Amino acid sequence: MDRAELKATASLASVFAFRMLGLFMVLPVLAVYGGDLKGATPALIGVAIGGYGLTQALLQIPFGMISDRVGRKPVIIAGLIIFAAGSLLAAGAESIYGVIAGRCLQGAGAIASTILALLSDLTREQNRTKAMATVGMSIGLSFCVAMVVGPLITDWFGLTGLFMVTALLSLVALGIILWVVPTPRVLRSHSDTLTVTSQVWATLGNRQLLRLDFGIFVLHGVLMALFVAVPLALQGEAGLPREQHWWVYLLCLLTAFVAMVPFIIIGEKKRKLKSVFVGAVALLTLSELSLLWSHTSLWPMIGSLFLFFMAFNLLEATLPSLISKLAPAGNKGTAMGVYSTSQFLGAALGGMAGGVIFQSYGFDGVFVLAAIGSALWLVFSATMDQPPYLSSMVVGLDGMDDDPDSIGAALAKVLGVVEVVVIRDESAAYLKVDNEQLDTEALVALGVAVE
Repeated sequence: MDRAELKATASLASVFAFRMLGLFMVLPVLAVYGGDLKGATPALIGVAIGGYGLTQALLQIPFGMISDRVGRKPVIIAGLIIFAAGSLLAAGAESIYGVIAGRCLQGAGAIASTILALLSDLTREQNRTKAMATVGMSIGLSFCVAMVVGPLITDWFGLTGLFMVTALLSLVALGIILWVVPTPRVLRSHSDTLTVTSQVWATLGNRQLLRLDFGIFVLHGVLMALFVAVPLALQGEAGLPREQHWWVYLLCLLTAFVAMVPFIIIGEKKRKLKSVFVGAVALLTLSELSLLWSHTSLWPMIGSLFLFFMAFNLLEATLPSLISKLAPAGNKGTAMGVYSTSQFLGAALGGMAGGVIFQSYGFDGVFVLAAIGSALWLVFSATMDQPPYLSSMVVGLDGMDDDPDSIGAALAKVLGVVEVVVIRDESAAYLKVDNEQLDTEALVALGVAVE
């Protein structure tokens, strides 16, 4: 990457991280602090935990499409202002209903796909995968930081202070967009980042992709459901005061991250991705079942949470890789749009279901619900096909003298290129390639920039 691309990638990754940090910080604290709010019940706390997911799911694809018409930055600025307004609404709330309204308004600032589209506008095709990976790492880091920092901030300043910090983070992100992120000279539709409406039905008919969509739906559903119960179990059943919860999450997340890294390497380098993936879903199910007997004792519960976070982080890292491998050339943006919508719907329904089940059946009911969902996912994942070990590549056709179709035909003949789709409106060709066989010299000879 050149200096401009590094600047764009770092600044947009930080915007993504600040926004996700604000969404995630409430997760480990709302169940134990939200009970003090007027009208609070476990069911309504569950709605507050997952409520952002519903508005996010409904609006993220429309926001991305609007950005094609009015520009990326105006949409992102509007989304961050909406997010800040939701944070302030929740900060000033005295009842659970005000917090629910604030969380839903936070989710209405649904700018994830627009940020990725802006990143695509500001990076060259050969550097785009690295840029997207950097943003992905920033999201994972923000989740880990949120789980630790959320309890600390809430202990010091209460829920009002937590939501005020969230509003402040969104304003910092707004400043980065206004004064740090470059404005692209040319806006393009990107089939590798934005949803193409004409591709949606074909994507929904792809059974392999649907398995992954169901998987991310379950993964974020069980996450939200569990965090209706887990903080309360740590406090009431395991006897750990709520102001000390931060070190449990820090310990579990750090050790889980270290433990998962070898499996990521085995899955990708040794081409054992399906085995690692199915094993992680099985571990997720096991961790939820283990919470049934461990939630009354601190260290056994910490052991169960370690297993959960190891499986969760491994699956969170593996699922986007599988989407990239299984999505047809030129279809990745739509596949990721459906995938993200499934994720947010899972978060919304998981929080709501977790709250309702906890109110009626207590801790055991929530853990059984999570285990049933994960076990069902295990059945679906065990029957998936072995994923092809292919990577996505985008080739810009601007400046090439030949007709785009003839260039596409030439690209298809290159050793290691498995699939080529030329999209004239974007002046781009989307490739699926086997990196172990790819003849990069042949691509360079065709005028393709390869890094």
